[in-house]
Amino acid sequence: MIKIRRKRHHSVPMLNLASMPDLIFTVLFFFMIVTHMRTESPKMKIDIPDGKELTKAEHKRSITNLYIGTDRNGVSHIQIGEKFVAVEEVGAAVMNIKKRLNDEEQDLFTINIRADKSTPMGVVSDVKHELRKAGALNIRYSAMEGKSEK
Repeated sequence: MIKIRRKRHHSVPMLNLASMPDLIFTVLFFFMIVTHMRTESPKMKIDIPDGKELTKAEHKRSITNLYIGTDRNGVSHIQIGEKFVAVEEVGAAVMNIKKRLNDEEQDLFTINIRADKSTPMGVVSDVKHELRKAGALNIRYSAMEGKSEK
């Protein structure tokens, strides 16, 4: 007896990729909405000190970061926003930023001092004095969660 064999082509079915662009754009849109874009970055290396009892800021829109760091020569630099200022100019720079806020945000206006561990306390004290003269009395200090050294 003669056996007739039929050739069976077992091929893998094609994967339907018609909805792939929709999925990619949905994920892209999700990350664009959820991601927080950094509006400013310090132009100097700052080693934030450790702290034990930390609280998280509530109204981030009305917080202005003030960076204080020192270079290799021990010279202190102060940065507000994207520009460097002298100690005497801190008050005027902070008031210019405060003027741009609406009334509700001006009531919540806070200065967040991010000072390097090696910054002399005299510089921080001078900055605080200038802020006090400018009427910026709500001040916070940044620290990293961790055990502080004794």
